[in-house]
Amino acid sequence: MIATADLDACRELIRTGSYSFHAASRLLPERVRAPALALYAFCRVADDAVDEAVNEGQREEDAEAKRRAVLSLRDRLDLVYAGRPRNAPADRAFAAVVEEFEMPRALPEALLEGLAWDAVGRSYGSFSGVLDYSARVAAAVGAMMCVLMRVRDPDVLARACDLGLAMQLTNIARDVGTDARSGRIYLPRDWMEEAGLPVEEFLARPVVDDRIRAVTRRLLRAADRLYLRSEAGVCGLPLACRPGIYAARHIYAGIGGEIARNGYDSVTRRAFTTRRQKLVWLGLSATRAAISPFGPGCATLHAAPEPEVAFLVNAAARARPQRGRSEALISVLAQLEAQDRQISRQRLGNRANPI
Repeated sequence: MIATADLDACRELIRTGSYSFHAASRLLPERVRAPALALYAFCRVADDAVDEAVNEGQREEDAEAKRRAVLSLRDRLDLVYAGRPRNAPADRAFAAVVEEFEMPRALPEALLEGLAWDAVGRSYGSFSGVLDYSARVAAAVGAMMCVLMRVRDPDVLARACDLGLAMQLTNIARDVGTDARSGRIYLPRDWMEEAGLPVEEFLARPVVDDRIRAVTRRLLRAADRLYLRSEAGVCGLPLACRPGIYAARHIYAGIGGEIARNGYDSVTRRAFTTRRQKLVWLGLSATRAAISPFGPGCATLHAAPEPEVAFLVNAAARARPQRGRSEALISVLAQLEAQDRQISRQRLGNRANPI
């Protein structure tokens, strides 16, 4: 399905760029691990293309680079779904995955929409807004992983999205300081206001104090709830896939544990887990899957999906994927294109009328 050379390139990209997923993927069966590596490599390339467009002190140039990175991803996805991927390992591998698994286009385009929100500098006034963003950049990947496992059950998809949300909340908690120094904030603005920490104050001077610790702690508690809910979905996965998903759950939750041990300081410190810790979690995950297929949260298997991820569950569960982009995605892409055209016209005008 995937060319050997392309798969090797995807594996190397993940090995050096996503240690947590690389570790968890070792417990997946080969029939799932190979397409999962292709999926994560494509998503990683897309995410890096947007993130690497950010350089402190060059905000206008950064914004333009981010816009163009998102519009380029749109074009790459068009080529993938047309069966004519760009001549790059991650694109060719992902195109093979799309064809083999009939991947609903709405899922990778949800990721595209989330990255577009980054490019327009969207921030989130409430926790629901943060979940909206997390649904696109992370829960969509969880839904795609279910598709790779040939699982389309709505209840299992909902729990996979819970896991994606929890992982992204952990990422946001880990990167509070890094994001702030780049002029970005992903924490709920109302939570920061309730803690007595205006967003503009924190962005102007990102220092650690009890206020930002409290917001970070609150976010991680929300992630913990979602990690627990996600375990119910493991029951509905193929037996051979369960250790790998348990591993992803434990490794990412372990990052949250490190943040807690650091006193919820993600401003001056960046939490990381050691190779030894990952090995322990891999062993725990294999044991849990072998002893019982049922996690402690299996009673919540049939709980309704979080409202912010319902569109992902519906898209992945459809036997016949819906065609065409969502109106929301079309709108934000049009906004990016309009900004790009405006900058181009301004530059042409500056060249025609030099000072």
